[in-house]
Amino acid sequence: MFNVRVIPRLDIKGPSLVKGIHLEGLRVLGKPEDFARYYYENGADELIYIDVVASLYGRDSLLEIVRKTSQEIYIPLTVGGGLRTIEDIQKVLKAGADKIALNTAVVHNPSLLEKVSKKFGSSTIVVSIAAKQNEEGVYKVFTDNGREKTEINVIEWAKQSEELGAGEILLTSIDREGTGLGYDLDLIKKVAKSVSIPVIACGGAGKIEHIYEAIEKGCADAICLASLLHYSFVEIHNQEQNYLIQGNIEFLKNIRTFSRVEKATIPEIKTFLRGHGIACRPWEETLNVF
Repeated sequence: MFNVRVIPRLDIKGPSLVKGIHLEGLRVLGKPEDFARYYYENGADELIYIDVVASLYGRDSLLEIVRKTSQEIYIPLTVGGGLRTIEDIQKVLKAGADKIALNTAVVHNPSLLEKVSKKFGSSTIVVSIAAKQNEEGVYKVFTDNGREKTEINVIEWAKQSEELGAGEILLTSIDREGTGLGYDLDLIKKVAKSVSIPVIACGGAGKIEHIYEAIEKGCADAICLASLLHYSFVEIHNQEQNYLIQGNIEFLKNIRTFSRVEKATIPEIKTFLRGHGIACRPWEETLNVF
C-alpha cells in the first residue's frame, strides 16, 4: 500500500503567510519560513506554497521565500500562483521548487499544460483546481485563487488535465475551504474516480477525523492542510517567550469558524491515521533533523 502524504499548504501574500475562509478575507499569520521549518521538523511529507494574489507575476517576493525555504527543508516543495509562462516556471524551479502548481494559465490556455509537461516532466506538474458547486449541484472550475468563475466542469477538466500531462491534481473546495466543516467528500471521490493520477484533497479539515474520511470515503491520495495546522502553530509558538508572533492572532480567537477547528499537529495526525490502518510515512523519521 502506498503512503498517504500529509502536506501543509502555505498561502502567501507578499512576504507573509495568510489565511482566509472560502479563499477570502485573508489575514496575516506570520512568516512562512517559520511555519515551513516547523512543519518539516515535525514530519510533513511535502509543502505547498501558493501566491494567492499572484504577486509572483512581475515581482520576486515569493521567489525569495522559496529560496530561503529550499535551503532549510529537504522535502518536495510545490509552488503556484501567477505562473503564466515557461520562463515563470523556470525561475521558480531554479529558486528551489520541486513542482509547480498551475491553475489560471492552463485553464485559459490548455496547450500550455501540454507544453510544460513535456518540457519539465509530468512529475513536476500539479494542476490546481479550485471547485465550487452551483445551484444545480454541478462542480465548476474557478480561477484567480477562487475569484473568477468559469463554466468548465471540474470532472471534465480533471480528465483533460491528466490527458495533457498533469502529474497530480490539487483539488480545493471553495465551499469548504477554511470552514472546519470537513472535506467535500463527494467532490473528492468524483475526481479521484475519474483520473488515474494522484488527487490531493484540500479545503475544510477541522479535525483529524475529517482527514481520515477524505482518504477512506473520498479516496484521496494525499491530504493538504492549512487551518488545522496553522492555528496549532500560532498557539504553541505564541506561548514561547522568545517567539514574537507577527500575525493577527486575535481574529483567530474571535471568528466563529475558529471554534470549529480543532488544533492538531502532524505527529498527532500521522499517529491517528496509522492507528486506523492508513499507511503514511512515520513522523519520527524527521525528528531532530537540525
